[in-house]
Amino acid sequence: MSKVVVGVFHDRNQAEEALENLKSRGFGEDISLVARDEQQGGAGRGGLGGQDLSEGTYTGGALGGIAGLLAGVGALLIPGVGPIIAAGPLAATLTGVVTGGIAGGLIDFGLPEERGEYFEEQVRQGGILVSMKADDKEVEETASILRQYGASDVEVHQVA
Repeated sequence: MSKVVVGVFHDRNQAEEALENLKSRGFGEDISLVARDEQQGGAGRGGLGGQDLSEGTYTGGALGGIAGLLAGVGALLIPGVGPIIAAGPLAATLTGVVTGGIAGGLIDFGLPEERGEYFEEQVRQGGILVSMKADDKEVEETASILRQYGASDVEVHQVA
């Protein structure tokens, strides 16, 4: 049965280290990331190192480095949240439900509504949401890696 492991990072370096660890174990295609695009969100021109993530170009900023680890990077404008960066399988889900916000994408991804709303609020407040679809044998390892690198609110949810 497929599950999704979700966690929130409040430190970009820790998120990047966790993603690198997961990728080194062969999980790259199943990892997703959602974070506010601070450059567009009012943090000023250099907020994310000058990347134009909507075109997939990175110029060395911290979030660009993180997002560059994953496939399908895109920039979206989510009502009530603002500009975000999304990568991985969840990014495709979010592009189809922009009006439902991050919570709507997470619900479509398999999370309960109240948890989707909670994680949307975490991103709104500057958290970096990392999720990974995993089978039963990968769940504990994935959750452990997220916790090891400082993720909070690590949860496992059954997906259809």
